[in-house]
Amino acid sequence: MTNNFVFEPDMAAKKIFVSREFNAPIEKVWKAWTEPELIEKWIAPKPWIAKTKTMDFTVGGIWLYAMVSPEGRKHWVYAKFTAIENGRTIATTGMFCNGDGNPIENGPKSYRDTQFLSIDGNRTKVESTIIFEEESTIQMFVEGGFKEGSSMTFNQLDELLALK
Repeated sequence: MTNNFVFEPDMAAKKIFVSREFNAPIEKVWKAWTEPELIEKWIAPKPWIAKTKTMDFTVGGIWLYAMVSPEGRKHWVYAKFTAIENGRTIATTGMFCNGDGNPIENGPKSYRDTQFLSIDGNRTKVESTIIFEEESTIQMFVEGGFKEGSSMTFNQLDELLALK
C-alpha cells in the first residue's frame, strides 16, 4: 500500500504541512507517537538515535530529548504539550535547548499541531502543520533536509508498526 507522503512548505506563511499514511490502526500509531520507549525507535533519522530525558505527556507537560549522533554529539529538543485530545490531536511548542531544558537564547521556535485520522482499511493518516516564528527557521528546515529526514523517520515508524 502507498503511504501518500506529503510535504508542503509555505515560505510566505512560515509553515510546513506534512501528511503521511500508515498501515496500522490509529491506536497503534497514537501509542508510537506518545510513549517514549516507542518514539525513540523511530523519531531520529538513522544513524542518529533519540534518547528521552523526561516526558510528561499532559497539557503543560514537556518532552525533553536528545538527538544523538553516532559520535555521541547531542542536539537537545524541548517540546511543551499545549493541547492533547487522546487518540486524535497533539499540539506542541518546540525549541532547541540545553540538556537541562533551558531554551537556547534567540533559538528557533515552532508550533506543531498533529492530527490522527482513521482511514479505510484500518489505517491511519497523520497530518501535521508546523508554524515557525522566523522566516530563517523555516528556511533552515526546508533547506536542511527536514523533508528527507521526515520521510526516513516515517519509514522507520512503518517498520516499528509492522513488528506487532
